[in-house]
Amino acid sequence: MTYHSPTVQSQAAGLDVRVVPITASSVKQANGALYQPLDLPLAFQSVASGSSLLHGQAALPKMPESPKQSRDTITTNLPADNPAPRYRIGVGDVVMLVTKSAASTIEELGGLLSAQTQRHGFTVRDNGMISIPDIGQVEVAGKTLDDAEDAVFQALVAKKIDPAFSLEITEFKSQHVAIGGKVARAGAVPLTLKPLRLGDALAQAGGVTATDRKTTAIRLYRDGTLYQMPAAALRSNPAARNLTLLPGDAVYVDEGYSLDRAMAFYETQIAAIGLKRGARLQALTELKAEMILQRDVLDEQRANFTTRRDLDAERRDYVYLAGEVKQQGRVALPYGRHANLADVLYDEGGFDTKTGNPGQIYVIRSGTDPDNIKVTAWHLDATNVINMTLATRMQMRPNDIVFIEEQPITKWSRAFEQAFPILINKSVNGDSGAL
Repeated sequence: MTYHSPTVQSQAAGLDVRVVPITASSVKQANGALYQPLDLPLAFQSVASGSSLLHGQAALPKMPESPKQSRDTITTNLPADNPAPRYRIGVGDVVMLVTKSAASTIEELGGLLSAQTQRHGFTVRDNGMISIPDIGQVEVAGKTLDDAEDAVFQALVAKKIDPAFSLEITEFKSQHVAIGGKVARAGAVPLTLKPLRLGDALAQAGGVTATDRKTTAIRLYRDGTLYQMPAAALRSNPAARNLTLLPGDAVYVDEGYSLDRAMAFYETQIAAIGLKRGARLQALTELKAEMILQRDVLDEQRANFTTRRDLDAERRDYVYLAGEVKQQGRVALPYGRHANLADVLYDEGGFDTKTGNPGQIYVIRSGTDPDNIKVTAWHLDATNVINMTLATRMQMRPNDIVFIEEQPITKWSRAFEQAFPILINKSVNGDSGAL
């Protein structure tokens, strides 16, 4: 009787087997075999969220409180005149970076340059960044001019560039106050580094064009409240004329003796102004109910998929383990990512170096052409444990066979274990025949 142990041979079943050592360069060749890991169903990539938006914005203001007015008198109701906050750079603003000229001294003395500085304008992008050549992106949105200069300074120092520069805001486009009604030029008045006063804002809009200022109201919408004053107060009341406007304010000059046209103007400026509290609560309730429904659907889809997977009804890609591994069998390749040789070996408990030969680890892979099957045995010699780092780079492909040969002493021991009982049996039978 002869003991036969499995091994990798250069020819078997009429197939030529090509043995290729796994090295840093051959791993790239092995990983070149095209394979797209299976993806989890969309139910595992979705989150429960309301598909319909609230009727307005997420944070909704209260209905404006409007002062009373008659044809004969316009009451004055102004907000507290708080100091304007420091201007913070926003999306759409244009900042100018002023640096030293790169010209030579000879060019400067020769009068070839009209200025000793270079000016470069940068628009603040939607992500709040400006992109400076050779420097990269620098975040400036939400920062004051001083803070933005500090951010640019740090970026220049990090690139070891002379941080001699100044930063200016040349175009203010991110914050404005809306002006409408009886003015020469209705539109948006930008906010700048200098606080914007009510009188100055109306002047930039071309001034009030109403013929009877005594019966004309100037209305201001701010943070859910509607304020007003007679247009004549611009001359007689310095506090009204110098009232500091804030980002998002809307000013309307109205000579119609009613709030109708003013309210129509505010509705175009602030989409949520017409949403009452009851409608807001109803929208929130609808949104919550829809999220619960979507979550239940996702949970059911995920549970169905898990059941089908457990019943082996879902398509899976497998790698097979053979030889001196902890447990021979098949290992499912993961969803959405590549698995490597180390994953497959050690997820299943690795191998016992007492019986398995670390110098004879193979990944056996056959070609995809059914008429010309070529088998490659990628050989990993892990007697030097450093070579196991290659196992973390060797990607698995469907139907790969990971095989580990026996230790030479293991082959001898197992052959002896099979032969020893037979020798004992023959010895016993021989002695009994002699009697």
